[in-house]
Amino acid sequence: MSAQAVPAEAGPERVLTANERFKQSFATWFWGSMIVATVAHFAVFQFWRPMSYEDFSYSSDELTAIELPPEIEIPPPPEAIARPATPVIATADIDEDITIAPTTFEDNPVEDLPPPPEEVTTTDISAAPTFTPFTVKPDIRNRPELLRALEREYPPLLRDAGIGGTVDVWFFIDEEGKVIRTQVDKSSGHKALDDAALDVADIIQFTPALNRDKRVPVWISLPITFTTR
Repeated sequence: MSAQAVPAEAGPERVLTANERFKQSFATWFWGSMIVATVAHFAVFQFWRPMSYEDFSYSSDELTAIELPPEIEIPPPPEAIARPATPVIATADIDEDITIAPTTFEDNPVEDLPPPPEEVTTTDISAAPTFTPFTVKPDIRNRPELLRALEREYPPLLRDAGIGGTVDVWFFIDEEGKVIRTQVDKSSGHKALDDAALDVADIIQFTPALNRDKRVPVWISLPITFTTR
């Protein structure tokens, strides 16, 4: 038998990967996108409406010159005041044997003496409210009668209207505790209440004021209050 050559079988066809296919088509996509971008660029410039700018120019008014104030000459600073000299204690020699001459009636006769002081006249303290010293304050003795007088003397018009007030009244009380004089110290703002307070003040009886163990006349100020229930 004669030998015959047997053709070799063809190998299987090689399959390209996605990455290789992308690399092969890169040139086509690149130049295609460049052409499309160029055409779009020229189309925008060709069909876009023309642009215009607004006038931003402005005119300025004539400048006004400002006159500067005249220069002020600053005076020189005041001269420094000289400090006072420091006092120095002087030394003096005092004789310890110096004595005061005795005073006798022969050297100072009675005829040359000044006259005695004049007697001080006592003032009437009842004329006007004044400070009068005392150690024991006078006290009200007839409080129930005072409450009845407040109800009785309260002005009906003010009481019905619910208007009240406080009147400060000066009392001048003698040595026996009797009220000698009264006057308004601080008004309530209503004359009718002030008059009613003076009427009530004439009814009040006090215990005597004492200055230590001695009865004395005094001025005192007490509030008289009118209130509605």
